[in-house]
Order: sequence, then C-alpha cells, then structure tokens
Amino acid sequence: MRAWMELAESARIAGEQLLANRTRSFLTGLGVIIGIIAVTLMGIAVKGIDTGFDQSMNMLGEDVLYVEQYPWTAIDDFWSYKNRPDIKPAMADSLNTIIADTPNSLLQVAVAAPSVFATATYGKRQLTNVYLMGTTDAYSEIIPINCRDGRFIDEIESRGGRNVCVIGIDVAQGLFSGEYPIGKRIRIGEQEYEVVGVFEKQGSFLGLFSFDSQIVIPLAAYSKYFKTGAENASIRVKVKDKTRTQEAKEELRSDVRRIRGLLPEAEDNFTINEQQAFRSTLGPVKAGLAIAGLFITGLALFVGAIGIMNITFVSVKERTREIGTRKALGARRRTILLQFLIEAVSVCLLAGVIGLALAFLLFALVTIAFPSFPISFSPGLLVVALLISVITGVISGFAPAWQASRLSPVEALRYE
Repeated sequence: MRAWMELAESARIAGEQLLANRTRSFLTGLGVIIGIIAVTLMGIAVKGIDTGFDQSMNMLGEDVLYVEQYPWTAIDDFWSYKNRPDIKPAMADSLNTIIADTPNSLLQVAVAAPSVFATATYGKRQLTNVYLMGTTDAYSEIIPINCRDGRFIDEIESRGGRNVCVIGIDVAQGLFSGEYPIGKRIRIGEQEYEVVGVFEKQGSFLGLFSFDSQIVIPLAAYSKYFKTGAENASIRVKVKDKTRTQEAKEELRSDVRRIRGLLPEAEDNFTINEQQAFRSTLGPVKAGLAIAGLFITGLALFVGAIGIMNITFVSVKERTREIGTRKALGARRRTILLQFLIEAVSVCLLAGVIGLALAFLLFALVTIAFPSFPISFSPGLLVVALLISVITGVISGFAPAWQASRLSPVEALRYE
C-alpha cells in the first residue's frame, strides 16, 4: 500500500513539474520525439514492403515456374543472354505432351504468354502503353482468374483465335468511363476485339507495373497480329505440389533441355525463373532500411537521453533543499529515487506519445497522397514505441535520481 502511495505521489509531482516547465520539457524530449517518429516510420515502411511484396508475389504464383530467355536477377553478361535462342510459344505444347507422357510428373500444365505494350482505343478515348498479353484458356489453371464483369476467354475462343479480350479495371475505366464494357469493341493495333470480361482489381507489381492496365487476348490472335514478342514468349508452368517446387524445377529443366536437343555437357540456353528470385533480393533491402532506421533512431534517442539526463541533474540541483526537507521529514531514499525517475520517464513517455501522433499524421498524409501504397499502422508499433520511450526514460533518469536519493539531509538543507 505504501509503495502505491509513493508511486502516486511521485506521479503527481512529476505532472506538476511538467506543467510548470512546459517549454523545457518539450525541448528536452525533442530527441525522443524524433527517435520515436523514426522507429515508427521504419516499422511502417518495412511492413509496407512485406505487404506489397506478398501481394505482388501472389500474382506471380508460389507454384508457378517461368521458362524465359533472361533471368529476373541482375545480369552480368547481357549479350550472353541476348544471343540465346527465342522461347517459342510452341514450347508450351511440347511441354504439355511430355507432362502427359510422364508418370507421376510434378508439373501440371504449361502455358505460353508472350506480351507487348500496345495502344487501345474506344471511340475518341485512347490508352497508350497498355500491357497486352496473348495466352490460352489454360492460363486460368496457372493463376486464379477473378472477373468483376463477364468472364475469361474460353476454349473455343482460344483455339479459334477469336478477336475477344479481357481487360484490367484501369483499362475499363480509362476507355469506357462508367459505361458497361461487356460486349463493346475496342481497337488494338489494326484489329477490333470484343470485351468479354473485366478483371477484378489486382494492384501493381512492386510498384513498377500495374496488373490493372493489362489486356489479355487469345494466343492465336496475338501470334497472327502482333509479331513483336510473339517469337520470344514466357512459358509459365504450374507445379502440382508447391512444397516440391525445386524438384519440379529440375524436372522442367530436363524437359526443356530435351525439347531443345541440348547435349549433356552443353550449358542451358534458357532460364527458369521463380518468385524466390525476388524474395532473395528483399532481405538486403529490408536489412538496409532497418539499419538506416535504427541508426537514425539510436542517434536521436541517444541525444534525447543525454538531454533528459542533463535536465534531470539540473532539476536535482535546483531542488536540493526540497530534497533535504523531504528527507528530514522521513522520506526514504527509494521515494526520492522513484520521484526523479518517474519525472524522467514521464518526459520520455510524453515525447513518445507526441512522436506517435506525428508519425500517424505522416502516415495519414502518405495514405492520402499514395492510396495504392501498401502500408498499415500496426498496433504492435504503438507498444514498441512506448516501450522504447519508457526504457529511454529509465536509462537517462536513473543516474540523477540515484544521486538525489543519496544526498545527505544536512548537506541538502545547507545548500544555497
């Protein structure tokens, strides 16, 4: 009971001191405020990167392998990859034949997906740099297809190469501006295509490419009218069991070498890409961001802690006679220690709350300015930020509080 009374009394005194020295308390806690803003924004940024990366990787598929000419990682010798033979769309048919003839194959289906950037027109409205991809109805087996309106291309349209298309939501809004797009005809290149479906909103890939600005047409129609990119496709292969992706990758590598007639000693003249290539590059980015954030946070908190320690020492000097009086009236060392320690913690805690409020304001502004940026304000960050504030207060306030508690009552009362 006595301990609770001492704690309550110390908290009351700390509150009175903060109110009596508002400006000094704010300036003292400025370093802590900056540190809390830094650590909070760092946490938001790291979580945003994770969220955005996971959303982007979901579009690639954890269980999808990509047979392509170039690797997704950094290229040391560009010309060695440039001189590789093209990845022909017909390779997908050859792969599907091998998969069908292979008992217990780890591969499910292969689909060609050549692409090019094109211009789409409807009436007087025009969109440039639209991502145009040709593929078959089997593409829905590779990556789940969700259409907001209409449907995906079917087998008959795929085999016959009919002039139909499925468009992204940004394309729909840009070309039709509120009109119902299904059944309308848009012009891509020299041909018109009937809109049979509109994809659900899918977002962007690492903030670089928007899946909502794409148009998908049957592969046969693409090969007929768009020669650019038609001879160098991306072959996407579905894996049956994603826990055995690496085994499936070796099987696919063997199949592609067989199709290309490569001798055992010959190097691969193709690359099998997977989303793991991007994941391996994410770690260093997050580590760099964390190191930079922790450095700024640590520096700001260090400066803030020194300032709080200095001001607390000054406060002890200013109130030496008060300390002597309280000790003469029976105050214990523990009571004096707790009083100044709580004052230091209160300054840090108040600074932490202000820092969190400012960080939340910046977060809100970023959310308004960049609504598609995947960031979220985690409740865990609140706990971490406040915990850091309390620890900083304890560390910075302990030495002066200890000094105050060790003062002799006689010497303290004689202090001028």
